[in-house]
Amino acid sequence: MFRRTFWFTAGVGAGVWATTKVNRKLKQLTPESLAAQAADKAIDAGHRLKGIAVDIRAQMAQREAELGEALGLNARSGLPPATRRPAVGPGRPAPVTRLHATDDDPRRTTENTTEDPGTGTSYNRNEDH
Repeated sequence: MFRRTFWFTAGVGAGVWATTKVNRKLKQLTPESLAAQAADKAIDAGHRLKGIAVDIRAQMAQREAELGEALGLNARSGLPPATRRPAVGPGRPAPVTRLHATDDDPRRTTENTTEDPGTGTSYNRNEDH
């Protein structure tokens, strides 16, 4: 009698455990769950790439400072490397080059032209497209 009760209970427990395991796996394989997992992995990869880029920039700045000091370039400029403004960055637009600059270009209007505060030259927002 006890032997049958033991095996019956063991079978019910194994069935509950297996059913729970299968249901969890099925929930992980739904399209919504797979999309969420892919998004999480993409975000994680983006964070890792950003960290790598920050490390590379720091190492580049350190190496640039070492080379500038070794070549005596920092003494001539009068500014430490951290205070020099980059030629292109978040506060400054990229220089615009035109192959054939004409004054009758319909995209070049005064309402779309602003002045770049860093250089004093005009910058047309429509030329980026």
